[in-house]
Amino acid sequence: MQINRWIAAAAAALLAGAAPACAETILFVGNSFTFGANSPAWKYRADAVTDLNGEGIGGVPALFKRFTEQAGLEYQVSLETAGGRTLNWHWENRRDRLDRAWDHVVLQEYSTLDPQRPGDPAGLVEGVRRLSALFAARNPKVDLRLMATWSRPDLVFQKQSPWRGKPIATMARELRAAYDQAAKVRPGTRVLPVGEGFNCAIARGVADANPYDGIAWDQAPLWSYDQYHASAYGYYLEALIVFAEVTGRDPRTLGRGETAATELGIGGDMAARLQTVAWEATRPGTTCR
Repeated sequence: MQINRWIAAAAAALLAGAAPACAETILFVGNSFTFGANSPAWKYRADAVTDLNGEGIGGVPALFKRFTEQAGLEYQVSLETAGGRTLNWHWENRRDRLDRAWDHVVLQEYSTLDPQRPGDPAGLVEGVRRLSALFAARNPKVDLRLMATWSRPDLVFQKQSPWRGKPIATMARELRAAYDQAAKVRPGTRVLPVGEGFNCAIARGVADANPYDGIAWDQAPLWSYDQYHASAYGYYLEALIVFAEVTGRDPRTLGRGETAATELGIGGDMAARLQTVAWEATRPGTTCR
């Protein structure tokens, strides 16, 4: 009997040692730029993440989840998204769904910052102030990230906007400056350089600077048909940058055979090129932005 009890105890200890550590939690809050509108990313692996609105969305959060699985990491991924909405809208209308302890939170503002006053950072700063206080009250050590988004070709090349006629990289850089301002609200908040990642893809010849004049066969179309939202390639790059920044892992380790790229219809060579762009865009002191 004593031997049997010893064997049972030893087996239990081995099983406990083999069990995975508690998964870290991460919440994504944003709009169509987070849920992957106009692309197959929209409903991608929705069953792998928790949509707090119950709309069956996978999006960039599900791509992030797939990357972490391939890297052998444990994350519980949740999202709360609504098309065309600002961070202040989420605080005013959905904060009951957000009000819990999270290890990581990614916040994404409207594409022009303020829908009525494009380029004005005041609403972004206020939204970050409100939401960061909400999350910090539940977990003072929450890792807060702000997702600086990309330049919109429709506003650069066709529609009237503060960025009309300027170089394509300018809008993303100005958005980044606004996010840097908002990050000062809470010490330790970091900015995810997604828009600058698009700039890097253009600078390295992986993507074209003007989708209205055609795209070469060996370049990725980063934007969807409206030249506003991202394409599957753009959302893939977005998710790679989030993965690199949040986990600290080199996205190039995912490799040409990365499964999310295959499932989205992105070829192995282009997946590897986008992984390299994501790595470079997240390096301190990079010159490609």
